[in-house]
Amino acid sequence: MSIPAPEQPLLHHRVDGPDSAPPLILGPSLGTSLAVWDPQVPALARTCRVVRWDLPGHGGSPAQLLPDGGTVADLGRLVLDLADRLGIDRFAYAGISLGGAVGTWLAVHHPERITSLAILCSSARFGEPQAWRDRAALVRAEGTGPVARTAAARWFSPSHACDPAASALIDDLAATAPEAYAGLCEALASWDVRAELPRITAPTLVVAGREDPATPVEHGRELADGIPGASLAEVAHAAHLANVERPAPVLAALLHHLAAEPGTPPADDAARHRAGLAVRRAVLGDDHVDRATARTTDFTAGFQDFITRYAWGEIWTRPGLSRSTRSCITLTALVAGGHHEELAMHVRAARRNGLTPDEIGEVLLQSALYCGVPAANAAFAIADRVLEEEK
Repeated sequence: MSIPAPEQPLLHHRVDGPDSAPPLILGPSLGTSLAVWDPQVPALARTCRVVRWDLPGHGGSPAQLLPDGGTVADLGRLVLDLADRLGIDRFAYAGISLGGAVGTWLAVHHPERITSLAILCSSARFGEPQAWRDRAALVRAEGTGPVARTAAARWFSPSHACDPAASALIDDLAATAPEAYAGLCEALASWDVRAELPRITAPTLVVAGREDPATPVEHGRELADGIPGASLAEVAHAAHLANVERPAPVLAALLHHLAAEPGTPPADDAARHRAGLAVRRAVLGDDHVDRATARTTDFTAGFQDFITRYAWGEIWTRPGLSRSTRSCITLTALVAGGHHEELAMHVRAARRNGLTPDEIGEVLLQSALYCGVPAANAAFAIADRVLEEEK
């Protein structure tokens, strides 16, 4: 009687969200554990079955999962094995840096499995191969300590480098298995998918941090230009781990991307309400939406359903304008109408959608020209108060 071969160990992973929800697989960056996605998971798990995984030798994943001479393709096959063992056939995928490269490989070679793709702070080619081989040699000789000591400058802008979340992720890097880390550096050295980008058919979002020294904005533009129909979101004041440094605008971009395929409105009222609620929470914040929901009465229930389903589920989910552009238009309209309470709410929303205080000031200055100086004067006072509170 033959004994069946034991199943290969799985990537260490965590699942959040309802089992019946559409699956979303999240890939990490080199040197980070699945905790790198902590800022986005609570919101994503409201509408998705979220699966996060650790790279070999990172977090809880065994280092031996990466074979000698392992490539990004080997990581992609490990992700497919994980999806198969979880009973997931087709799934949305979002990945950071190396995790984004894994998603790109999946979208090129297994398009039948990918419903949508989000590539964060990643590249079709991660710079000169020799730099990665040198880093692999350093880690094999001295461990991960030297790269951990310099990680903050690569991962975060100076204002965020001392944040507790940043320190925790650097601790994860220091605890990574050196041989696995070195092997993944060599996988990045051999990664070059530039010629294959036109083969990607999944709806694709590319996110780039404007202060990213590891994968500069130009890398994101190359991805977006090479992938048919891809959109690009540039996140101000963010370096390589943009989703950790600027969690709100990255979450807003992801929710917008996941709400529906570009150009495809939600199919029915229930779907529009679900999509609208997700976008409403991303733009206005959980606290605001929870308060509005708690205050709902039989008299106001119909109106709450209307604004969630129509304003947020049909208009704010449309692909034709970015969230930041919609915020600019909304601020201008509220200034013109003198809707001061709504204006304060949407100044906060504009910050979540990625607008800087300087950009909000420019919108209000433009409004002074076309809506009137008295209206803009009141708007500047309101915005100044809100921005001070946000600090």
